[in-house]
Amino acid sequence: MTMQRPAASSDAMPKSGTRDPRLDFFRGIAMFIILIAHIPSNWLTLWIPARFGFSDATETFVFCSGMASAIAFGRAFRDKGWIMGSTRVSFRIWQVYWAHIGLFFAIAATMVALNSLFPDGRNYVSQLNLHPFFNNTQTNLIGLMTLTYVPNYFDILPMYMVILAMMPIMIGLMRIHLGLAIAFSLSLWLCANILGWNFPAEPWSERGWFFNPLGWQLIFFTGFALMAGWIPAPPVSKTLFWLAVAVIVISLPFAYFRIFDGLQDVFPYFREWREEYRFLFNKTDFGILRYIHFLATAYVAWVLVGPKGANIQPSGGTAFLSRVWEKVLAVIMKVGQQSLAVFIGSMYLARVLGALFDQVGRTHFTMLWVNALGFALIIGVAYGAGWFKSQPWKKKA
Repeated sequence: MTMQRPAASSDAMPKSGTRDPRLDFFRGIAMFIILIAHIPSNWLTLWIPARFGFSDATETFVFCSGMASAIAFGRAFRDKGWIMGSTRVSFRIWQVYWAHIGLFFAIAATMVALNSLFPDGRNYVSQLNLHPFFNNTQTNLIGLMTLTYVPNYFDILPMYMVILAMMPIMIGLMRIHLGLAIAFSLSLWLCANILGWNFPAEPWSERGWFFNPLGWQLIFFTGFALMAGWIPAPPVSKTLFWLAVAVIVISLPFAYFRIFDGLQDVFPYFREWREEYRFLFNKTDFGILRYIHFLATAYVAWVLVGPKGANIQPSGGTAFLSRVWEKVLAVIMKVGQQSLAVFIGSMYLARVLGALFDQVGRTHFTMLWVNALGFALIIGVAYGAGWFKSQPWKKKA
């Protein structure tokens, strides 16, 4: 494999305010994986990246969100100053907050409706553990609005809001010295992983948020720092590439359940290691092995797609295949460009598609067409969101 160093640093990591096709591509792939992962009892989840390593599509989503935030908000901080930049971030938090509230009520109402439609079937309210909300609505409604009641299925957007709120602090520290920003991020991560700092997820217990923002901000601001140019992109070299590949391969026996289940009977060490060192790949607080595995995976993917994503662009082969891939690539990138709308749509559709599986059964055939239906629907959401954002009512007839 031939590896070429990018001609300039701007080629490796574009400046804030410009759009990187690689970002849209990987965010789009992550959106399809997230849909698959959230459909109940979906056998395609056996083949998503989470089954082959410590990190999964969540890391990709959060990392790319950090990079996208550097593009979306970096110009406001740079051109309008820290106060206006912070105001811009606050407006985004406001949007995400109401998206979170709307998603909760949409899913909760749909689960109640499904219970009414299929009274002898699965209890969909129980499936998401929403009975506490309906049993004590007055208390938990306040908890929902104040983010002190965060059921597990609804915890990614609250995590994203808290991390966004940290952005003005990080940028302020960065303007003083990069070391302060790095120290702040690492300190929060250590407090989450060592001291157990987290946010309360429900008023009646000590359970914390499943996605702890104090831990997950590390991967977000890694992406942010790379895209904003705070830290340089890594060099493209065979040594680093094969080292990253080695990290991925070595992780397989400890993470992939088929290998793990086969080896733990012969080598009990695998079971003992996972039990004793589970905190190293803990998902809630973003264990260090998740970070290492993701960075290795991201580096391999970054090298393979080439400078500015040259290797994923339609080229070579027959004209027909190039045209097909051009269409597929356009769809993937459109999904990546509208990631918030697609994420909200996929979280809702995943529950509906799971109920559809309960009615049609889970055969190889139904698995294919129901997942394909889900893909088509989130693609429709992406194009619909893009159409509305284009404000067609302002265009001349």
